Formats: sequence, C-alpha cells, structure tokens
Amino acid sequence: MMKLKVYADRMSQPSRAVIIFCKVNGIQFVEILISLAKRQQLSPEFKDINPLGKVPAIVDGRLKLFESHAILIYLASAFPSVAHHWYPSDLSTRVKIHSVLDWHHTNLRPGAAGYVLNSVLAPSLGLPLDSLAAAKAEKLLAKSLSTLETFWLKGNAKFLLGSNQPSIADLSLVCELMQLQVLDEKDRVRLLSPHKRVEEWIENTRKATMLHFDEAHEILFKAKERFQKQREMGTISKPGFQSKM
Repeated sequence: MMKLKVYADRMSQPSRAVIIFCKVNGIQFVEILISLAKRQQLSPEFKDINPLGKVPAIVDGRLKLFESHAILIYLASAFPSVAHHWYPSDLSTRVKIHSVLDWHHTNLRPGAAGYVLNSVLAPSLGLPLDSLAAAKAEKLLAKSLSTLETFWLKGNAKFLLGSNQPSIADLSLVCELMQLQVLDEKDRVRLLSPHKRVEEWIENTRKATMLHFDEAHEILFKAKERFQKQREMGTISKPGFQSKM
C-alpha cells in the first residue's frame, strides 16, 4: 500500500494540525515540505495536487485532498488507529464539531492569521506589512477570543463543546492561536491574558498531544526568536513602512 503523503509547511497553522493529528494517532505518512517563503505552493507540481495553491494537502492513493478541516475529517474517518474522541461517531457531537470548525474559518482564523501576517510575517512571505489590515484583524481576533472564552469553552470541561477529551476542532483552533507566538511577547500577552479559559485550553490541548505538539511547533519558536532579535536590533519594520527583511 502506498503511504499517505502530507504536503505541508510547519509555519502554517493548519499544516501543523494535520501533522500533529497523524503523529498522535500513529498514522504512517511521508511529509513533503512546500515552503511558503519560497512560494513553492505556486509551483506547477504542487498545483497538480492543489490547484488553489495552499497547504496543507494530502494524497492518499488516488485521493487528492486540500482544506485542513476536510483532511482532518477524512483522516479521522479513514484510519482505524484514530481514537474515537477526535471525531466521535455520534451525529449530534459530529455536527457540533463541524459548527466550531465553520465558525473558526470566518472568525478566529481571519482574526489571528490576519493580525500575525499583517503585523509580523508579511515580509518573510514577500508581502508588505499593512497596519490598517492588522487593526481590522485585531478587532476580529479580540471578538473571537471573547466568543471562545464565554461560549465555546463554557462550563468546567477541559476542551471545546464541554468535552473532557480533544476533538479535531480543539487541535485546529489551538494550532491557529499558537501562531501568536511570533508576536512581540507584550503584544501576545495583551491579547491572550484577559482570556484565562482560552489559555488553559491551549495548555490542555498541548498536553493531550505531547511531545508531537511541541515538536511540530519547534519551527515557530525558532521564528519567534528570530523576530525578537530583529526587534531588539531595530531591523524589523513597523506596519505601514516598507520592510527591511
């Protein structure tokens, strides 16, 4: 049987979610780096797998699949080694997981990813920083964090939807919020610290997927150090000014 292929860049939040999911559940796979910084996602070879030119994507036998939530649902359904709690067979639980995932892609993701991209990451992807877009994304991020804190994480449960074990939704959303690590630490604390439940839930999800979680995020912590050094040296550009990177 041909091994599952995962096309990913670990600087991408959803790429990390798919990699962690495979590792935690003992799914054998080959990881193929598609470097976003080198714009490899736009190469003809990769566009044969995902014509939309985004990571992650998978190839499993004849199936070519992209969009991380679809990938996580497929993996949870196709591989018998996956623990039941990731994507329970009970329909009402399943659709609630879908409900969180749908909410994520129009709220938390554009908020968090938009803020990080437009205030820090853009130059490393060959794009200009944009203070207006960053401010708009920050508003959405703050609102989304409040919704997480007061609605999706209500009660004393450790995970989303009142569960005591993580689902694919926990992994997807937590990988998203980990991207805030590349921000200036003061900025990250300012955004996250009002939301104690969110912070606890991030840690719960990390612990539930250890050591794979930390290993998949190593690249992010290296980037965090790099950006911090650039801030200290004054070489990192402020949003709105042309990048020096």
